[in-house]
Amino acid sequence: MSNTGTYEKPGLLGTFGRDGLMQIILIANTIVMLFPIIIMVMSGFKSNVEIFQSPFSIPDFTDISNFVAMATQTSFLRYLMNSFIVTGASILLLLTLGTMAAYAIARYDFFGSSFILLFFMAGLMVPLKLAIIPLFILFRDLGILNSHWALISVYTAMGLPSTVFIMTGFIRTLPRELEDAARMDGASELRIMWSVMIPLCRPALVIAGIYNLVPIWNDFFFPLVFIQDDALKTLPQGMTTFIGEFSTNWGVMFAGLTLAAAPITILYIVLSKQFINGMTAGAVK
Repeated sequence: MSNTGTYEKPGLLGTFGRDGLMQIILIANTIVMLFPIIIMVMSGFKSNVEIFQSPFSIPDFTDISNFVAMATQTSFLRYLMNSFIVTGASILLLLTLGTMAAYAIARYDFFGSSFILLFFMAGLMVPLKLAIIPLFILFRDLGILNSHWALISVYTAMGLPSTVFIMTGFIRTLPRELEDAARMDGASELRIMWSVMIPLCRPALVIAGIYNLVPIWNDFFFPLVFIQDDALKTLPQGMTTFIGEFSTNWGVMFAGLTLAAAPITILYIVLSKQFINGMTAGAVK
């Protein structure tokens, strides 16, 4: 504000200073986040001697012996397939059940709907690991201990609260006129949800999927408790078998970690547009 009472715009230097500081912070954060990943990928192309003698040197990226050894001399592909089965089935179940529950809570007015939503949200504050002993006994009595069904059941229950919370908030923002128009055309409630509402909820589904996908894919605790057979182990648990008692081939280990991180990274890049659209649409508040 000048002496004459007129408003003066901030100078170019002030604007550049604020924007420049923000960019410096973001660049520094990016470097800190990417540095361990870059070291992991480069170490996958090195031998044990090269990893310890020159950990920051650029490797020979044409030498894929560690990746070949990982694929041919270990059970990595079996662990990878188990992770795909468990993660895929869990995400499919929790998105299906979570969307159905969220749709009923958000679109139908009935007694106790708010209580049901609060019941699901309470699951966000209660760690499922606290019930590990009752879960172990329950799965043993049901006969699904030491099977993928035990992991799928746990991951589905663990992801339902966040999925219902995300989907309920998003569905409530959709106009009800779309449902009324579909009902006037004679569409059933199931058809309205499947053909009208679900396509509009795609950004929220992507957010809920990614939000639960990463912890399920990287989980080590529940497979360690519920899975004993080597043929049923998922990647995080299976990778521990590559660490020997007296020696470890770290190059092969880092190659396996690189391959394990690749599917999630690629999937996030492919779905990044939907993820950003869902965030900007207010699906996560």
